[in-house]
Amino acid sequence: MKALVAGTGIAGTASAEVLLARGAEVTVYDRVDGPALEALRAAGARVVHGEEPPLAVLDQVTDVVLSPGFAPHHPLAAAAVARGLDVYCEPELAWRIRPEGGAPWLALTGTNGKTTVVTMLAAILSAAGLNTAALGNFGVPLVTAVDAGYDVLAVELSSFQLYWSRDMAPEAGAILNLAEDHLEWHGDFDSYAAAKTNIWRSGVCIGNLDDEHTAAALGDAKGLHVGFTLGHPPLGSFGVIDDVLVDHTGPEAVELCRTSDVHVPGRHNIANALAAATLARLHGVKPAAIAAGLRGYTPEPHRIAHMATVGGVDYVDDSKATSPHAANVSLEAYERIVWIAGGQLKGVDVNELVAAHAHRLQGVVLLGADRAELAAAVAKHAPGVPIVDVATTAPEEAMTEAVTAAAGMAREGDTVLLAPVGASKDMYRGYPHRGIAFAEAVEVLSR
Repeated sequence: MKALVAGTGIAGTASAEVLLARGAEVTVYDRVDGPALEALRAAGARVVHGEEPPLAVLDQVTDVVLSPGFAPHHPLAAAAVARGLDVYCEPELAWRIRPEGGAPWLALTGTNGKTTVVTMLAAILSAAGLNTAALGNFGVPLVTAVDAGYDVLAVELSSFQLYWSRDMAPEAGAILNLAEDHLEWHGDFDSYAAAKTNIWRSGVCIGNLDDEHTAAALGDAKGLHVGFTLGHPPLGSFGVIDDVLVDHTGPEAVELCRTSDVHVPGRHNIANALAAATLARLHGVKPAAIAAGLRGYTPEPHRIAHMATVGGVDYVDDSKATSPHAANVSLEAYERIVWIAGGQLKGVDVNELVAAHAHRLQGVVLLGADRAELAAAVAKHAPGVPIVDVATTAPEEAMTEAVTAAAGMAREGDTVLLAPVGASKDMYRGYPHRGIAFAEAVEVLSR
């Protein structure tokens, strides 16, 4: 094999290393030279770097392994596809190199909730005594994990990874929800949703019956359909009866656990628990292990995390809410909100979100690249709500200014909620960095 690996982040570097170890001729490309390229050069890879993508290299390779940042319209990706090369991502490479009889994959995707569900699933599988890990869009790369002796892998997959896949067909695949996101990458919602449905290639199709777009996609899918719902489940699905999560795929509903066993706030997390339970049950996990896994589950940071109560005001970090769909879940969880929002909106419309929650807003603090669009939506749909515009772009200073302004507007009983709606790379290294900046600013308030 002669492969070009484009992008040398964690997954790209691991892909290049695995291909080199298997005797492939590997060229690696990134915009800027650095330690990762130097290490791969020392390992035997040919290295190319620069702002201009190395289109000439495509004449010398058979395979192109792309990092998620390479959208279909990127010149390098488009040229590789036009030449008829085999173009794919790191999870697809992992699928192709997995050993015969290796660990099955239980996979999931969705606009929101992926990391919560994949870590819930790993907690359940571990409670069942299985050697597992939550992987795919974080953690160790899948190309490394497939040879690590796991019993089963809990795999989170993004729309980018699913788009750049061809053969990858997990044992079971779940779609949690579908809403507008990453339109700048996919072009439109239909293309985005179509990429997500690649998770159903095996024909074992799990989907959220309460989500309009997911339910419609599930109805069109080929194979076994298994739905989950927060309501009373129809036969063949999972749901909730009298505050009990149940498996109703057989003639009688089987109790899995009580809703009170799920210790993360919000009804959406009951849906997340159902998704994890459905994947686990289809793998043969017993109800007792599902209950134990969910009872012991601790959520990942920056997901509706209560930071402090200062002067009777709650401060909540949901920096991971990088889309209107995710922010909607946060906003509907609280009655009176001073909302900190902003960032990169990725081409989505925020008017519907603001209109739906205008009655909750006591104040709005906006920061980041696309804050003007949010300001216009608030002015239109919540005209009496005060808005503070934070023009500072220095990350820590901007968040300190935002939290201070929010504290000045909040009254006892209110919640100051960081639910940005937008991505963070305009000002921060990522959503965790933004959440940490929020937590540090709140900590200063509480001294």
